[in-house]
Amino acid sequence: MPASTPQSDDFSDAGYRSAVVDLLGLIAYGELAAFERLAEDASLAPSLEDKMALAGMASAQVGHLDRLVDRLRELGADPVAAMAPFRPAIDNFHRHTAPANWLEGLIKAYVGDGLAADFYREVGSRLDEHTRALVDSSLDDSGHAAFVVDRVRRAIADDPRVAGRLALWGRRLMGEALSQAQRVVADREGLSVLLTGSGERPGLDLAAVGHMFGRLTENHVARMTELGLDS
Repeated sequence: MPASTPQSDDFSDAGYRSAVVDLLGLIAYGELAAFERLAEDASLAPSLEDKMALAGMASAQVGHLDRLVDRLRELGADPVAAMAPFRPAIDNFHRHTAPANWLEGLIKAYVGDGLAADFYREVGSRLDEHTRALVDSSLDDSGHAAFVVDRVRRAIADDPRVAGRLALWGRRLMGEALSQAQRVVADREGLSVLLTGSGERPGLDLAAVGHMFGRLTENHVARMTELGLDS
C-alpha cells in the first residue's frame, strides 16, 4: 500500500528523527566524496576552461554540504557521526568506479551522481516538507549536466569509436550504484523503515519498491540517451 507522507516535522518520533539523520548523513557524505572526486578529476581536464568548470561543480558540493551539516546540528546530531556509517559503502563505490580518463570521469559525475540523487529523492519524498525541500536543494546539479552532455557529445562527434566503450562504462556505473543503494538501505534500519514502514508508519510493499527501482532505471536510460549513448 502507498505510504503516507508527513506534511509537517514529526521529530517527536525518535524513529523518524533517526531516519532523517541517516538520510541527511548519507547525502552529506556523498556531497563530501563528490567534492573530493571532482577536485581530483580536474587534473584530467584537457583545458583550463574544463578545469574551471569542474572547480565550480566541486564548489557547489561544498555549499550543499554546509546546509546539510547545519540541519544535522539543528536536529541535535553530530554531523561527523551521522556521515560515518556511510563512508565504507560510498568509498567502496568510488574505488570500484575510478575513471580511467576525462570522459569516464564526466560520465560518472553525470550518470553515477544522477542515480544516487534519484535514489535520495525517492527516499526523501516520504519525509516532511522541510526535509524534502532540503534534500531537493542539496541535489541540484548546478548546471553540470549540460556541461557533461556537451563535452561527451563533442567527443563522440570527434571519434564515434569512443561511444561503445563509454556505453559499457555507463552500464557498469548503473550496476554499482544500484547495488550500493540496496546495501545501504539493508544496513541502516532508519532508511529501511522509511521504505518498508514500521509500527503506525506505513511503508512500500514489494511491488512499490520494484516500481521505485524501475524509475531509477528509466532515469538512467534517459541520461544515457541524452549523452548519445546506448544504455
